[in-house]
Amino acid sequence: MSPLDISLADLIARLDAELPDADGLARISEARLRAQTLSDLGDQLVDHYVSKARSTGASWSEIGDAIGVSKQAAQQRHKPAAFEGFTDLSRHVVVLAQEAARTHRHDSIGTEHLLLGLLGEPRGLGYELLLAEAGPEQRVRDAVEEALPPGGEKALRGHIAFRPDSKEAIDLARAAAADLGHDWVGTEHMLLGLIRAEQSPAARILRDLGLTPDVLREAVRAEIAERLAAGRQ
Repeated sequence: MSPLDISLADLIARLDAELPDADGLARISEARLRAQTLSDLGDQLVDHYVSKARSTGASWSEIGDAIGVSKQAAQQRHKPAAFEGFTDLSRHVVVLAQEAARTHRHDSIGTEHLLLGLLGEPRGLGYELLLAEAGPEQRVRDAVEEALPPGGEKALRGHIAFRPDSKEAIDLARAAAADLGHDWVGTEHMLLGLIRAEQSPAARILRDLGLTPDVLREAVRAEIAERLAAGRQ
C-alpha cells in the first residue's frame, strides 16, 4: 500500500477515463504533464517539512542527512525561497499555474496562469472571493481562456519561468498581506496581488469581470476578521 493510498493503476485509470478518445501519443503527453505536476507537489511537500524542521532548530547538516544529500546540497535546494511565508494552498496555486502554462504549451507563467491556479484550488479563500465577486466559475474560466495567448508547438519539460507581470503580482500579494497585518500569504492575498498588478492580463480580466482592488481588499479584510473571530483561520 502506498503511503498516499494511490497506485500506478489508479493514475492510469484516471487518465484513461478522462481522455477516452485520445490516442497513445496524446496520452503520453498528458502523462508527462501529470508526472511533472506530481514532481512539483513532491518538492513542495519536502520544502514544507524542511521549513518546519528549520523553525524548530534543525541544522542543515541534519536536514541533509534526512534527505540523503550533503549539507551544501540541502541548503542550495531548500534555501529561503520566493514563496517563503506562503500557505500550502497558495503554494499549490503556483504549482497549478505552472501546470496550466505547460498544458497550454506556453513558455512562461503569467498572471493569467496564476488566475487559473486560483480557480483550481477551491479550498482557498481566493477562490471563494473570486466567485462571490465575479460570478460562476465557468464565467471566470471562459474569460481567462479567451485572454490566453496562442500555445507553442509542444509543452515544455522541467521548470517554467515566471513572466515579469506574475513576479510583480507575487510581490504585490506579499505587500497585500503586510498591508492587512497578516503574517501569511494566502490565496486571498494572491487574488489581491493579481488585481493590483494593474497592467497585467489577470488585472484586466478581473476588472472586466467587475472586480476592483478596494472592494476585494475590504472583502478579504472582513472575511479574515470573521474567520479569526470564529477560530477558523
